[in-house]
Amino acid sequence: MSYTAPLKEMLFVMRDLADMTKVATLPGFEDANLDTAQAVLDEAAKFNGEVLAPLNIEGDRHPSTWANGEVTTTPGFKDAFRQFGEGGWQGVMHPVEYDGQGLPKLIATPCIEMMNAANMSFALCPLLTDGAIEALLTAGTDAQKQLYVPKLISGEWTGTMNLTEPQAGSDLALVRTRAEPQGDGTFKVFGTKIFITYGEHDMADNIVHLVLARTPSAPEGVKGISLFLVPKFMVNEDGSLGERNDVRCVSIEHKLGIKASPTAVLQYGDHGGAIGYLIGEENRGLEYMFIMMNAARFAVGMQGVAIADQAYQKAVAYAKDRVQSRPVDGSAKQSVAIIQHPDVRRMLATMRSLTEGARALAYVAAAHSDFAHHHPDEQVRASHQAIYEFLVPIVKGWSTEMSIDVASLGVQVHGGMGFIEETGAAQYYRDARILTIYEGTTAIQANDLIGRKTVRDGGATAQTLLTQVDQTIAALEHHDGAAFDAMHRHLKAGREAFANVVEFMVQNTKRDPNAVFAGSVPYLKLAGIVLSGWQMARALLVANEKRSEDEAFYGAKIATAHFFADHILPQAVALEASIVSAKGNEGVLALDIDQF
Repeated sequence: MSYTAPLKEMLFVMRDLADMTKVATLPGFEDANLDTAQAVLDEAAKFNGEVLAPLNIEGDRHPSTWANGEVTTTPGFKDAFRQFGEGGWQGVMHPVEYDGQGLPKLIATPCIEMMNAANMSFALCPLLTDGAIEALLTAGTDAQKQLYVPKLISGEWTGTMNLTEPQAGSDLALVRTRAEPQGDGTFKVFGTKIFITYGEHDMADNIVHLVLARTPSAPEGVKGISLFLVPKFMVNEDGSLGERNDVRCVSIEHKLGIKASPTAVLQYGDHGGAIGYLIGEENRGLEYMFIMMNAARFAVGMQGVAIADQAYQKAVAYAKDRVQSRPVDGSAKQSVAIIQHPDVRRMLATMRSLTEGARALAYVAAAHSDFAHHHPDEQVRASHQAIYEFLVPIVKGWSTEMSIDVASLGVQVHGGMGFIEETGAAQYYRDARILTIYEGTTAIQANDLIGRKTVRDGGATAQTLLTQVDQTIAALEHHDGAAFDAMHRHLKAGREAFANVVEFMVQNTKRDPNAVFAGSVPYLKLAGIVLSGWQMARALLVANEKRSEDEAFYGAKIATAHFFADHILPQAVALEASIVSAKGNEGVLALDIDQF
């Protein structure tokens, strides 16, 4: 199936919810106005629709292959990646001084969405490279930046993130890969890393591995982890490539989905040691890796939005075409397209409203990131950074959980045909399933949301968001109509549920941690529902004001917001009950371990 980017929807969110006009006033972004955004998004839609989308099914049916340490990617991927690099797509939001385009994250974000909707397996390679670029820009030396970042931005080289080991999983305190100093500023790296996305491939001339490892004098646990740059091919001072480094791909995984993306097992140091270079200071590797991780987590959230949108598009097309059964209201004597049946409409509206809500929340988060990095006032930067960091685990966790539900509904809309691979609906379901797992499971995101983002500041950042939600609730009171009544009532209830859970988390994390963390994922979902609902309420207000300009588009926005209010927001109150109720906690822990 081809991919049609929802450009009008994207630009609406950028302009009316994420305030693109204000972002364009930030230093360095003066030329990044709505006209620029429109031009970039138009070109991105063309590239992704014409080049990447046609390769999506091909990648599922003919995955990357491994033989004798070498990985061959799906036919067409190598040429597509060449076009991706030549088009400047890797550098959309990276600095001009390293040959990037220097555009806001708010413009880069819909580009990321489009690429993942068109071909998620392909998009994983640029996603990891973005993270490597961010880590080098933050912690690398000037020489490392000059030598590596321009090549990563140009697409000549790609980057990876090497955390996980067979015995470690998500517990990085158990990392055993070692880095031995050689006395000349280099290290020799020894160890095994697993689940390395695009750890080996044939699409670029070199692969820059960022590897967590321990030096001989390192303390135990996460405080003793350092970050090393280990290139596949050694890099000379002039940027040319030298001999092959001692890092080999010993296998790739056979997976449920994202099959075209090679997930490598990498072996370091089997032939004397892989040459690596320390990034930043010793024993601060986890801190630097989290720079990559946060960039990747936001991008994975966008993968959730992207796969949900593509599943929705496919389901709508099928529902309009598939004729089956007469309507229950007797409005026709013959069978009709299934989109006329109420339950199919319910499923499609659920898919659409969840996707639009998650997209809006993510784009708003991207705008906060732009303010956090570029506003001239330090206090303003800090306040936006706090909100962005609060939203990242929600964007990652909520959007990806949502995407599985939406992709599953896409299969359901297709009925039996959805269970057959040839229709394509099943691939979205399979591809989406990894999103709640990699770059930190939903529980890890939820624990982060509680510990670092809610409890650490006593709920202050959450309260800042709640105050903004209150402003929207107040604005809704001045409008009449079913959509406004429903949104006002359910957003207000959801806001209270959110506030109550924040208070519960702040008061009980130390006193009763089991009670708090038993409700961690429900809390994340509640936050996602309420804050996405808040964006849908804001969209409702704008759409009502502009309805006469484009009845079809803004009328649909109003109807979608109405559906979200009636069918999605009420879930927040139920989630609050499951979190705050002592009986809810007792229910989670009621079964003894031996009873499972």
